[in-house]
Amino acid sequence: MSLTSSTLLTLFVLATVLAFAAAVWLWPRLGRRSGRAALGRVGVVLTLQVLLLASVGLTANRTFLLYGSWADLAGKEGSMPSMGGQDAPGASAVRVLGRQPVDVPGGGTPHIGGEIEKVTVRGEGSKAVVQAYVYLPPEYFQKGNENRKFPATVVLTGFPGMAENLLKGLDYPKTAWRLAKQKKMPPMILVMMQPSVIPTRNSQCVDVPGGPLSETFFATDLPKAVSGTYRVGTSPANWAMMGDSTGGYCALKTALEHPERYAAGVGLSTDYKPELDKDSGDLFHGNAAEEKRSDLLWSLDNLPQGKSSFLVATSEQGEPNRKDTQKFIAKVKAPARVSSITLDSGGHGFNTWRREIPPALEWLGGRIAAE
Repeated sequence: MSLTSSTLLTLFVLATVLAFAAAVWLWPRLGRRSGRAALGRVGVVLTLQVLLLASVGLTANRTFLLYGSWADLAGKEGSMPSMGGQDAPGASAVRVLGRQPVDVPGGGTPHIGGEIEKVTVRGEGSKAVVQAYVYLPPEYFQKGNENRKFPATVVLTGFPGMAENLLKGLDYPKTAWRLAKQKKMPPMILVMMQPSVIPTRNSQCVDVPGGPLSETFFATDLPKAVSGTYRVGTSPANWAMMGDSTGGYCALKTALEHPERYAAGVGLSTDYKPELDKDSGDLFHGNAAEEKRSDLLWSLDNLPQGKSSFLVATSEQGEPNRKDTQKFIAKVKAPARVSSITLDSGGHGFNTWRREIPPALEWLGGRIAAE
């Protein structure tokens, strides 16, 4: 049974309620002064605590989609996704696993509501196979646009997180559809995915020696594969990257280090250097130069800045990244450009990001364009 299954959650909630009722019924008998009764009381309390914590955990996981499977929860890397499915027209680097409508009026008809394709992307240089969702706006399917090209934005989750967060929790396709309909941004393709080529390792867009080549995948492989499959241009003016938390760090890092690929990067609630812990493992293996380069504040001070544009978001209260965000803004120099969103208050979570995503997408609409 899937970790995110509603049936699993229902079973645990029901078991918790029944266990509580049984505890109330049995407690008078367990109140006796005997070793057996004492062990019974301990067992009842522990059982209720385990069931209650499991129910709360399953509810939180379904809400925020932190872990997609039992293997993710156990921290097992497992194998890469299989390439079963249908090749997208024009490129075997992208394989379509399925299609679904966008949750908007007329969403069942692609030329009205657009369409979301679930795909796997095979990286030529990184040799990684990564799952993603591609939102195609309704204009992509409309008559007369058969040769029209569209700008594309890679949208990344935090870590741990699932690409489904971007569809269900943060409503990126629905928001992009609405803003384009209101003429607040041009129609845009969104490529939505996790910020790592291995779902259980937080490689943070770094090429790990002897390990996953996340930087190569996001900076080189992904734009090439998507441009070879969908009607997206190949110049940096056609491409942007945005994300929250770890995904935001990856977006800023990639746009900063690869202005030849991405014209813009957006970081929501982001840190400005990689977090080294059990989820990341050893990212640098003693390579001090690469470790410094991955500190964005150090890079702004010490490396040439390209023509990329940046948007960073923070809050006056509730965001721990406020001071570093102000430092990032101060260090950006021409020809690079920087803009910012500062909320009065907001924490590191979905409620804050839902407020920042619409203005961020509007901003991106003015920074990238179709070829």
